[in-house]
Amino acid sequence: MINMNLTRLRQQHQYTQEELAEQLGVSRQVIAKWEKGESTPDIHFCIKLAELYDVTIDNLVNYNEQEEGVAVPPKGKHIFGATTVGERGQIVIPKKARELFHIEAGDTLMILGDEDRGLAIVPQNYMQGFFPANVLLNKKEGDK
Repeated sequence: MINMNLTRLRQQHQYTQEELAEQLGVSRQVIAKWEKGESTPDIHFCIKLAELYDVTIDNLVNYNEQEEGVAVPPKGKHIFGATTVGERGQIVIPKKARELFHIEAGDTLMILGDEDRGLAIVPQNYMQGFFPANVLLNKKEGDK
């Protein structure tokens, strides 16, 4: 799995094997062996590669693009899966997302939108200082 991630990330960042080898201080043949799965980088090189590509070491080593359906996400970015909108517009936030962002029953979530980029769901307490307090306090469910 790491070999596929190494190949994909190198191509995504538009490095040749030679350029990557030079940055890491190894030969092009070493990079080629890592990408073919003939050998694997040691932890020192995994750390360097994760920093270079801005991904977590865990994702560099274990991420399965075929299973997830998308490329390795940048560090701090997450894809939690898809959810279906119910008849009344309700959605279920995946458990991993609720745990990571400490969302519990009764929490207030802000639904934000950008006509070009789509929707975002943000816990209201994250919005402190983003909008003037009266904007958040005067909005009620169903207000336009």
